[in-house]
Amino acid sequence: MAETASAAVADLLGEARDRTDGLLGIWAARLEGEVGGRQGQALAYALRTPGKRVRAALLMAAYRALGGSSPSIAGVAAAVETVHTYSLVHDDLPCMDNDDLRRGRPTTHRAFDVSTATRVGFLLVPVAARLLAVSAAELALPTSTLASMAGELFEAGGIEGMVGGQWLDLEAERRRLPLPELIEVHRGKTGALIRAACTVGGMAAEAAPAPLAALTAYGEDVGLAFQIADDVLDATGTSEELGKPAGRDAQLAKSTYVVLLGIEGARTEAQRLARSAVAHLQRAGVPSGALGALAGYIANRSS
Repeated sequence: MAETASAAVADLLGEARDRTDGLLGIWAARLEGEVGGRQGQALAYALRTPGKRVRAALLMAAYRALGGSSPSIAGVAAAVETVHTYSLVHDDLPCMDNDDLRRGRPTTHRAFDVSTATRVGFLLVPVAARLLAVSAAELALPTSTLASMAGELFEAGGIEGMVGGQWLDLEAERRRLPLPELIEVHRGKTGALIRAACTVGGMAAEAAPAPLAALTAYGEDVGLAFQIADDVLDATGTSEELGKPAGRDAQLAKSTYVVLLGIEGARTEAQRLARSAVAHLQRAGVPSGALGALAGYIANRSS
């Protein structure tokens, strides 16, 4: 059973990577020409950043769980991944986490320079909007549905989501946060976009309110589980395994789930959240096969 779930996750992540990376590669080449110069090169470099594409996989699984079947959903997934890439470009800057490596290659500000990378991060937001609009048209979605999807995605990427969470995270450096405050930080910084991926996938399938609410609740729990697993990996993994410097949380004296709960306690909490996420789906009658397998993968991942 576990081997079957593991194979299903590997297949879904592989599909999400192949289809999302293919689209982002096309857009990278297009935008490199449109923007031109060093800025265009840096924008294309950021868009081609490799990744696991967990958010894309969650979105595609949510869409299919509610009856969606169009291959054009990959464009919506690519829009979400573009917002994620914008957050990574800015998160790596010297004024933030000051990282030199991201997914095994130089960060955008190291490959180019800080001012170029800063502008690239901002430019990726309208790129995501273009991707979303093109994909919604291919899916023949009503304008009102596109508006709802855009609202959900860009709220998650803004001050009510990632930006606000990052702000709180920076303020918390060298302070030990109690668990409720740590959860607030990560519901924004990490959880908001994961939740949005699940919700937007349901919106693209034109879901009814009850199953859509279940997907949102699932995404809330899975988003926290993802961050907890990240904290465990930062404390236990190597830079080679992670594709970025390990041990950065300790260097920055950040409050983490590992600091508050210990490694085993953090792992247990991630697994509890994964089970809670699936229970939301089951109560609403949403098929939980692929989404359940992804929740288990996220809570227990090793990279």
